[in-house]
Amino acid sequence: MIQGTSMALPNVLKDNLRLPVVGAPLFIISHPALVIAQCKAGIIGAFPALNARPISQLDEWLHEITEALAAHDRAHPESPSAPFAVNQIVHKSNARLEEDMALTVKWKAPIVITSLGAREDVNAAVHGYGGLTLHDIINNRFAHKAIEKGADGLIAVAAGAGGHAGSTSPFALIQDIRAWFEGPLLLSGAIATGRAVLAAQVMGADLAYIGTAFVATPEARAIEEYKQAIVSGDASDIIGSTYFTGVFAREPRDEFGDRLHGFDGADALAASPDVAPRLGFLDF
Repeated sequence: MIQGTSMALPNVLKDNLRLPVVGAPLFIISHPALVIAQCKAGIIGAFPALNARPISQLDEWLHEITEALAAHDRAHPESPSAPFAVNQIVHKSNARLEEDMALTVKWKAPIVITSLGAREDVNAAVHGYGGLTLHDIINNRFAHKAIEKGADGLIAVAAGAGGHAGSTSPFALIQDIRAWFEGPLLLSGAIATGRAVLAAQVMGADLAYIGTAFVATPEARAIEEYKQAIVSGDASDIIGSTYFTGVFAREPRDEFGDRLHGFDGADALAASPDVAPRLGFLDF
């Protein structure tokens, strides 16, 4: 165990994991097929609740994932699946949060990842059925606030991460957090290989958060041009944008127009008119 890291992870974050990895919840991309494949492979699969539209589809997705993993575990008791996680945007602009959380509680999602605000009531609801909450943070101040409000663990979204990334070096951010926090700590930011996962652990993280690499998988809900762009691209193809939200976000260079994410701008706005513009879902 690296000095300064968590001495004892909760069972849900270590039992049944074959790799210390969480498949990051990807807007549009992550859906039941990808989550189920990730969990069967022995890593934590995750998806944003807002990917399920309309809200009734979230109930269907949670049912599908829960039943598929239970069936896998019955058929393969020697190699049970890893748990799954639901990502909830807890910002006040998310008008669906209350209904989405009710369904999350109904299906007892093992892990809930919260983003864009720390909420005591959300943490309490998850803890009420024995679930675990992990909160996205981009700096040490937000990390303190998340733990004070009842989060069980932290996801350090450091420089190099996709979407709404922080600007702090992962070396500095992990060091700052480990100076006071011994609980579950995940690291997000340009992690896509086994060496990078090991480096995250050496820095003091318990688990690595991997997103972009999964876009190219058969199970990902993405157009083929986007998948090929992930395979053939490199760091020079990453751009930053504050176009819609004023919050810096990193995204792949848009070589294919609005089709890059499988949605065009009008579709994204129509699907989630109150939330999408504020949360950077249109950062093309």
